[in-house]
Amino acid sequence: MKNKVNYILLFALSILFVSCAYDNYDAPKSTLHGSIMYKGDTINVERSNGDINNATVYFELWEPGWQKQAAIRVMVNQDGTFNTLLFNANYKLVIPKGQGPFMSLTNAETNSDTIPVRITGNKTMNIEVLPFYMIRNPLFSASGRTVSASCQLEQIIKDANARNIERVTLYISKTSFADGQTNIVKQDLSGSAITDLANVNLNVNVPTFASLNLPDQNYVFARIGLKIQNTDDMIFTSARKIKL
Repeated sequence: MKNKVNYILLFALSILFVSCAYDNYDAPKSTLHGSIMYKGDTINVERSNGDINNATVYFELWEPGWQKQAAIRVMVNQDGTFNTLLFNANYKLVIPKGQGPFMSLTNAETNSDTIPVRITGNKTMNIEVLPFYMIRNPLFSASGRTVSASCQLEQIIKDANARNIERVTLYISKTSFADGQTNIVKQDLSGSAITDLANVNLNVNVPTFASLNLPDQNYVFARIGLKIQNTDDMIFTSARKIKL
């Protein structure tokens, strides 16, 4: 009986030792950073708030070989960039279906939308995607408290995967985070009202900050966002500072 008890204690201690070994790995020190891009142009998206659980656009990294398979989510920032700390290892990068205002491309090595990523230190890597549309040549100006914007919309995907434009929106914000969550005023233009993709115009009157109970300033930030039908995530221009 004593030998049986000793065996059980020895087994329990061995389990505890192994568990502690797993819990005492050094913190990840290698960095993976880059941008979501289309032919050299960065894909701007909605802000992420710095919280991966609320990230508007993200991708996943899978590390084969662990006892418990779990994806590492990497959020994409408003300007299309990403940055994450990782262990040195081989990963599989996957953009989940329906993520982003774009489609994944087929990787030549895997012949699928899975991208192999080898981390052996700090690594810069851009992820090439195929957007449904791109916003080209955005221009912004102000006259008094009226902000005007114009752009051209280029349809990239024209095959059976093509999607129509739901709306184009001009967002105005007090900070460089200008989108559906942070704007102080906006103007929507429905897709059905757009007759010429090469000539899209929007304008909006900016209310006084006093009327919004906000501190006064003589500038705002503007961004144009494009909402595509049956796609949750929007594509944006970069934020532009506009003096009022």
